[in-house]
Amino acid sequence: MILPGLLARVTAEAVVPEQVIPYVCSVTDSKARMIEDCVAFESPGELVLVAYPLHNPRDEIAMARAAGRALQTPGIEKFTVIGPARPQAAPESSPAAQDWYYTVPLPPPPPGQKLRNLLRRASRELRIERGAGWREDHAHLVRFYLDSRPLDPGTRWIFNRLPRYLAASPGSLLLSARRADGRLAGFAVGEYSSLRTAFFMFCFRAPDGAPPGTADLLLHRLLEEGSNRGQVQMNLGLGVNPGIRFFKGKWGAVPFLPCVQVSWVPEAPGFLARLRKILRR
Repeated sequence: MILPGLLARVTAEAVVPEQVIPYVCSVTDSKARMIEDCVAFESPGELVLVAYPLHNPRDEIAMARAAGRALQTPGIEKFTVIGPARPQAAPESSPAAQDWYYTVPLPPPPPGQKLRNLLRRASRELRIERGAGWREDHAHLVRFYLDSRPLDPGTRWIFNRLPRYLAASPGSLLLSARRADGRLAGFAVGEYSSLRTAFFMFCFRAPDGAPPGTADLLLHRLLEEGSNRGQVQMNLGLGVNPGIRFFKGKWGAVPFLPCVQVSWVPEAPGFLARLRKILRR
C-alpha cells in the first residue's frame, strides 16, 4: 500500500498499532485521513479517531481538539475515539474500555534463567520459517482459535482478515514455528513499518504438538528482527488479561501508553437533535 504525504508519516512514526495505516485499512475496509495531528479512519456512517497526536501521543489538549474537529464530519452515525484519555466530548453515559499498551526496549533485557531454558528447549524442537507466506495450516490454526474461544465480532473479523493484512503491509513479517515433520506448532506476526517502534501483532499456538516455549521463541525472533532493523522498542499490545500481562512481563515489558476507547452517537444538528431528544423521553 502506497501512502501519500502525512499518512505515510503516521505509519513511519507509529507508536500504537492503530497508526499503522496498511494494517487498519486492510482489516476494516476504511479510508484514512488526517484530522489535526491525528489519523482517523472513515467508513460509511462511522468514524474512528486514533487520538494519539504525532507530535506527542500523550497530548490530551491536542486530542480534544482533534475530537472536536472530527465531530464536525457530516453523516457520522457512530464515533469512536481511541486515545490516552477519555475525551471531554464523550457523553457521560458512554462507557469506556481502558487498558495500557506494553512495550519492551530493543535490544530487550536478557531473559531470566527459566525463560532461557524454555527458549533452549523450543529451539531444539522447532525451526522458525521466516516470511514463507500464508498457508492453509495457518488458516486452520486461526479457525480453531475462533471456534474455541468466546471472542467479540470485531476480533473475529480481524483474525479472518490476516492474509489481507500480510499482503497489504510491506512492513509485516510472518514467522512460523514448525516441528521436524513440518507440522505447524504456532505462528506470529510482527510489524516493522514504523521507524522506531516494532509491533508484536498476533501470535497463535497449536493446541497440541506445540512444545513449551513456542510463543516465547516466536517473540524472541521478532524482537531480534526489530533490534537488527535499528528500532528502539517493540509495542507488545494491550494487557487484556492477567495471563497475557504475565507473558509480556516476563519479557520485561512495562506499561507505555494508556489506551482509552469510547464510542457514542453524535448529536445531529437542528431538527434531528430535537427529534432524538423527544423520542428518548
